[in-house]
Amino acid sequence: MHNLALYRKYRPKNFNEVLGQDHIVNVLESSVETNKVSHAYLFVGSRGTGKTTVARIFAKDIGVSVNDLYEIDAASNRGIEDIKELRNGVRVLPFDSKYKIYIIDEVHMLSKDAWGALLKTLEEPPKHVIFILATTEFHKVPETIISRCQVFTFKKASDVLCRKMVIDVAKEEGFELDAGSAELLAILADGSFRDALGELQKVVNFSKGKKIKREDVEKITGAPKTTLVNDFLSAIVEKNLEKGIETIKIASELNLDIKLYFKLIIQKFRMAIILRYAPKLKEEMTGDLSDTDLEFLEKLVKEDEGGTLRSSALAILLEAYQNIDNAFVAELPLELALIKILKKE
Repeated sequence: MHNLALYRKYRPKNFNEVLGQDHIVNVLESSVETNKVSHAYLFVGSRGTGKTTVARIFAKDIGVSVNDLYEIDAASNRGIEDIKELRNGVRVLPFDSKYKIYIIDEVHMLSKDAWGALLKTLEEPPKHVIFILATTEFHKVPETIISRCQVFTFKKASDVLCRKMVIDVAKEEGFELDAGSAELLAILADGSFRDALGELQKVVNFSKGKKIKREDVEKITGAPKTTLVNDFLSAIVEKNLEKGIETIKIASELNLDIKLYFKLIIQKFRMAIILRYAPKLKEEMTGDLSDTDLEFLEKLVKEDEGGTLRSSALAILLEAYQNIDNAFVAELPLELALIKILKKE
């Protein structure tokens, strides 16, 4: 249906289109305007936050042509011979620009010897060369390299920005997302603009209609159904341990991503607490939740006579969520959290 992937089609073409990285964009724009560019930059951040995109825009803004822009994937070119070849190329003057820019992606993948070879170039770089190193694993970059670069840390995409982006892109593609579907796509993105558009790509490619609801997103992406999240929250309010455990069991038997399921529970639990303690914010929440979800949460808060939906319970869930990656049984942290909340131990 779509010849070009959405993340490529809607990749920012200038700094004004870059989302969520104003702290970096402002500095880079200023350096371009004042002609004070550094010889080496280190872009740090999780996947899909715009590191390579910003590097390309920066190169374009300082007048670097396609002929003088080199992109290297360190995961595939990680050896010392690759870096030696790069060092030889560095000595050659630009074809038709003032600078040559080398973007080295996943730079943390370089071998020990390759790091040593790159360091020599960074110590005494030719005036016509700029290096932009990008990494998702800052702790693997040697301190000697870091000290010779201007370091910029890219923020993960917020759910608010992701929601707005997928709604706008869907509209451009001729589709309409309801609040629930946009919310779920933002959560699935897990802080990555690229992943948000990747999930949206699946949905628009396989959707049978132009109006997309949360149920459509759940079906196409395999995300946990709203009913499973709601049943778990109802079990907490009802103080029904068996119901809660059974709901987790169903999610596991459906082979759902338990970590994502857990995250959806926490997100909706938070919304319930806001409704309880700050009901005046209800109108603001209508843009984040579907009418059905909002109705469910209002009913849940009203039924919670025992006061289970409190910050202490949310803290228990958050603590358990932090342990899920280390759990031998994926469902165990959620089950233990439920037992603790209901004080069944």
